[in-house]
Amino acid sequence: MKEVSKLLDYRPGVTVLDATLRDGGLVNDFYFTDEFVKALYRTNIRAGVDYMEFGYKASKEMFDANKFGKWKFCNDDDIRAIVGDNDTDLKIAVMADVGRCDYKQDILNRSDSPIDLIRVATYLSTIPGAAEMIEDAKRKGYEVSCNIMAISNSQESDLKAALDMLGRTPVDVLYIVDSFGSLYPEQIARIVDIYMEFAEKYNKKLGIHAHNNQQLAFANTIEAVGDGVDWLDATYASLGRGAGNCAMELLLGFLKNPKYNVYPVIQFVEEHINKLKDEGVVWGYDLQYLMTGLLNQHPRTAIQFTKDKRRDYSEFYREIVAQD
Repeated sequence: MKEVSKLLDYRPGVTVLDATLRDGGLVNDFYFTDEFVKALYRTNIRAGVDYMEFGYKASKEMFDANKFGKWKFCNDDDIRAIVGDNDTDLKIAVMADVGRCDYKQDILNRSDSPIDLIRVATYLSTIPGAAEMIEDAKRKGYEVSCNIMAISNSQESDLKAALDMLGRTPVDVLYIVDSFGSLYPEQIARIVDIYMEFAEKYNKKLGIHAHNNQQLAFANTIEAVGDGVDWLDATYASLGRGAGNCAMELLLGFLKNPKYNVYPVIQFVEEHINKLKDEGVVWGYDLQYLMTGLLNQHPRTAIQFTKDKRRDYSEFYREIVAQD
């Protein structure tokens, strides 16, 4: 029987990471007001959330700074303007994509930065680059996690080889990422078994980052925690790319650790997330995202469908089946 069945108890090692700014930034090009970000920071502290991910350390040579808000780049001074000395229990994270960042120059030494955790994002094809970034971040004094993206398209043998390579690095947390929102809880359980083999071998923690294309982000997250995964990503009101993510209000409502408090989350959604919706920011489950999830496809076509304000779902389904 899974630990998740012990609904009156909790596992103290569980860690919650708020990815609202980073994943949510993908739906509004990271144009969040300072008021929104400061309120989110304060809410995470009140809610007992363990880490807050501010956004990306993206390359300013690859991405035009005039076309994105500042959380695409997460300059340390911009983070300090929000958190000050961050004399709190909440830790600060940023994501760095292999091949899309200038990590050697843009990620400073930990002693000179407000950031605590570097989240390296990689595909199976770029694992050597991820290993180099992990080593660099560790030398600079950071905690480091690694998100292996699009694993629903991977061969098990390739995934095991990648986990073995990453296990030999000083990475702290290895993340299961359901990039396409195509996985079911039974598959998550199997994938956790694969990851756990290498986590135990190399003494690593495991995390999960789920997408909600089939309305399974929460179900897959609590499946994973029941199987021994400790690091759990969530976003407020599921704010995130396409169909969004595991909802923070669902997750904190499920976890029984008294350090977590769902009420501030509900307040933030009411006061700030609803305002984003009123301003026309669009995310969340819809048929087009279900379809790409069912077909195990990247949601880019569904995102474009949404931007074009299309409603011809059956025609869209015919189009993406033809591409499959």
